[in-house]
Amino acid sequence: MKKIIIADDEHKILMSLEYSFKKNGYDVYIARDGTEVLEFLKTMVPDVILLDIMMPNLDGYSTLKIIKQDEKLKNTKVIFLSAKNNPKDIEKGLEMGADAYVTKPYSIKKLIQQIEEMF
Repeated sequence: MKKIIIADDEHKILMSLEYSFKKNGYDVYIARDGTEVLEFLKTMVPDVILLDIMMPNLDGYSTLKIIKQDEKLKNTKVIFLSAKNNPKDIEKGLEMGADAYVTKPYSIKKLIQQIEEMF
C-alpha cells in the first residue's frame, strides 16, 4: 500500500482528498502545515507528498526545501497542489524540485491518475 501525506490548511480539501486516496488503496496521513509534514517524516518515508504552498507556520516552499535535503526521501514524489497558478509560481515550484505542480481547482480523478503514472 502506497503511503501519502496530504498537506493543506483547508479542511474540505483534506477530507475529499483523504477519502479519494483511501478509496484508491493509499495509506493516508493528514497534515495541516509544513511542520506537521516534518513530524511525520521523522518516523516514516512516504511514497508521495501532496503539498499546498500557502499554509500557516511553515509554507510549502520551505517544507520542500527541507525534504530535498533529506537523503532518505530522495525517492519520495512531491507534488505541489496550490491556488498559486501564476506561471512564475509554477516554475519556482518545479525548479525547487517538485515532481509536479497541480493548480486548484483540480480533478481528483486526474490527480490520482497523474500520481499513479509516476510509479
